[in-house]
Amino acid sequence: MLNSFAFAATPLIRFGAGTRRELAGLIAAFGNRLLLVTGGTSFDRSPRACMLLESLQQRFELKRLRVGGEPSPQLVDDAVAAFAAWQPQCVVAIGGGSTIDAAKAIAGLLPTGDSVMAYLEGVGQGKTYGGEATPFIALPTTAGTGGETSKNAVLSVIGENGFKKSFRHEKLVARAIILDPELSLGCPATISAACGMDALTQLLESYLSTDANPMTDALALSGLEYLRDALIPAVEQGDDLAARAGMLYASSISGLTLANAGLGSVHGLASPLGAFFPIPHGVVCGTLVAAAVRQNIELLSTGEPLHPALAKYAVAGRLMLNRQDLSDQDAITGLMSLLDAWTERLHMPQLSAFGITVADIPHIVAHASGGMKTNPVQLTAAQAAALLVSRL
Repeated sequence: MLNSFAFAATPLIRFGAGTRRELAGLIAAFGNRLLLVTGGTSFDRSPRACMLLESLQQRFELKRLRVGGEPSPQLVDDAVAAFAAWQPQCVVAIGGGSTIDAAKAIAGLLPTGDSVMAYLEGVGQGKTYGGEATPFIALPTTAGTGGETSKNAVLSVIGENGFKKSFRHEKLVARAIILDPELSLGCPATISAACGMDALTQLLESYLSTDANPMTDALALSGLEYLRDALIPAVEQGDDLAARAGMLYASSISGLTLANAGLGSVHGLASPLGAFFPIPHGVVCGTLVAAAVRQNIELLSTGEPLHPALAKYAVAGRLMLNRQDLSDQDAITGLMSLLDAWTERLHMPQLSAFGITVADIPHIVAHASGGMKTNPVQLTAAQAAALLVSRL
């Protein structure tokens, strides 16, 4: 008998090469005034994106906002102040996870002109959001966070007293998502690698989450299957359209599974790491995922050898190795070896490359969040610290 669970509604998703050409028709359903949010420079380097911009300029009254780096509350508030009086009838994001998060938050605040600090979890004013968002459409150009499918916009202030917090509400979910792998063809190998390891981490952690359910399990395994075959060629053969499509699918699926099942220790530690140090989120995931999986497996094997999470690690191992004949132990061992190999092959940097030292670890662990609660094994502070030390 299945246990009870809930699954958040998903927006319209258009997937496939060339689907960006459907964007104008989707926008037109909302009106003529369009706010286009893009990355700082990546959009202008993409011939396909520039052609898309030209077609939108011909059809709509368009204003554009560029987002360079991870979005801050100040960036969102400044954009809302700049465009609220104009009242865009649709907000479109074309870019990576940072671009999508910024656009999502801006769309949510344009109707009222409120500051995002009124609603930001943990550091805001605790005001209840009314849910009057401007219609929002997302076109991701990287395959990592899956932020296009989620209801939260992650905003950051980086520094010693920094934070990474979410503005979260069901009404922030995009009205439509266009997943066109052709828009990701120009993504550099280093970004593709970090984003891909982020998607991998989200799929694995949501599959192993204590809040996982049959629907999230099915989606996570589907995403992992495509990621298995697509990650390396997408990074090393960047013009491989089939690989780009596989990664875009896997990434978007990971956004659905994390939103409905939660995550694990990597993401629990990623929040303070990204807040206190200038380390990209995908790099945090890429450098920690293999060590975190190994730590979980070792702790479960010694402390709870019959824990059902071990059987799920074996299922993931057989899938990732494409070897259904493997025993549970061989599948688990193979999964750990594969993750180690990908960490090296994709040149995931050590944490120390971003100025993180042993002295910083207690502060990081003390601010670990979210995913620690749904990790398959509850880590002590010492165990979380050991995970970080292993990647210094």
